[in-house]
Amino acid sequence: MRWLVSLIVAVVSAVSVAAQPPADAPRVDGPDGIVQRVSAAERAKQIVDERANAESRYQIGQMERVLEGAVEHGATITRDRLKSVLPPGDTLMNGENARARGFRLEGYGVFFDVIVPPFETETTLSWSIRTLDQNALGLDSALKVLESHVKSQGNTDLDQALRRVELQVNPAMLAAQSAPVVQGAGNATGSAAAANVDVPAPPADPILNDPNEAYRTEVVAALKDAMLAHSSSLGIGEQDWLTIAARANEDRPRLAPADSDSRTRVIRLRGADLLAYLARQIPKEEALRRIEITVY
Repeated sequence: MRWLVSLIVAVVSAVSVAAQPPADAPRVDGPDGIVQRVSAAERAKQIVDERANAESRYQIGQMERVLEGAVEHGATITRDRLKSVLPPGDTLMNGENARARGFRLEGYGVFFDVIVPPFETETTLSWSIRTLDQNALGLDSALKVLESHVKSQGNTDLDQALRRVELQVNPAMLAAQSAPVVQGAGNATGSAAAANVDVPAPPADPILNDPNEAYRTEVVAALKDAMLAHSSSLGIGEQDWLTIAARANEDRPRLAPADSDSRTRVIRLRGADLLAYLARQIPKEEALRRIEITVY
């Protein structure tokens, strides 16, 4: 009987030893500070998960910089448009940079919070010009009155002086407005318009009607393009959403004009539509059309 008892004890000891992880297995802190040992397979899975999370954070960080650049691109386009209708030196940005912060939300997708800097300098000047024009006291109205008076006098010196004033105020806008189209100029011998007959002046950019809205439109368009062009590495699933909440920076100087329509614009695209575009199943125009924009 002793040999049977010894055999049973040996089997139980072997099973107990086999069930324990090796002595050199990694240890982790469990609940209540209890040190636990994990198997090699569990540790390998933890390493894979940690690397996946690090890669996800890296890709989101890259997209943050892309979105910040998209906002700056929209501001550059707006500034270039203003340069064509405002005097030189009045289209400088305020120096602030856009800021973006991204998050991966379980069961939803990827969300980006984008802070858009204000367009203060351009807004201040253009709003003043528009207010003066509404009261018939703007530069355009005043110059038209002067031009009418000079023409009635028939004085060449006064006419040349007026032209110099117009070119000094805004050579791109006012010179084009005041220069008449000469009928049949292409038939004149040695005329610079010989190759182009009765070419009308290009239409004026309506950006001064509402500079804030023009700025918002350019920024939203740049963000939508960035969503389609640079989101392939975010791992958006078919049931996920790619969402951008673009909002203005609420910290503005006291002298800056208030933007009465400074609200948050939520721009989002369903994952299935994004994947269809990336797979070239739908054209860019259709993908842009499917992007939802909600204003809060």
